[in-house]
Amino acid sequence: MALWIILIIVVAIIGFVISVYNGLVRSKMNVENAWSQIDVQLQRRFDLIPNFVETVKGYMSHEKETLEKITELRTSWANAKTVNDKINLDNEISSTLKTIMAVSENYPDLKANQNFMKLSEELTNTENKISFSRQFYNDTVTIYNTKLQAFPSNIIAGMFNFTRSELFKTDEASRQNVKVDFGN
Repeated sequence: MALWIILIIVVAIIGFVISVYNGLVRSKMNVENAWSQIDVQLQRRFDLIPNFVETVKGYMSHEKETLEKITELRTSWANAKTVNDKINLDNEISSTLKTIMAVSENYPDLKANQNFMKLSEELTNTENKISFSRQFYNDTVTIYNTKLQAFPSNIIAGMFNFTRSELFKTDEASRQNVKVDFGN
């Protein structure tokens, strides 16, 4: 009888460990999926950028530096290896695109251009999707990181080397209002 009780306790403990481990794996996969959703939207934005830059180029010849920066950042995206590298590049590109959109207000012909209007709308829709994806990613990371710190799953997480995921945070520069200077 005692052997059966010990066997039941061991099976219950093993079942508990397996259940918690699988929950951690599921949460980690959800984090990876959430990042993938951001990545897909960022790639969509990068695919739109060359057309956007070409449309804007003719109207904003003295904004050449800003247009070149976008092209350079887009190229850097392909070389980014880590989530943090991609987050930093995303912040820079978002800031630069905001600058172009703000500058476009001073070019009535550009604002009336059908191609520009269509691309602006596409970029705005994509930015909204990116924003939603970032929020979903951060929610998913928070759930996962909470499991890593909550008892008793923190014990299982430590045993199997689960590590924290980083939240998607914007840099200080992207929180600032866009500054447009036509003094040059």
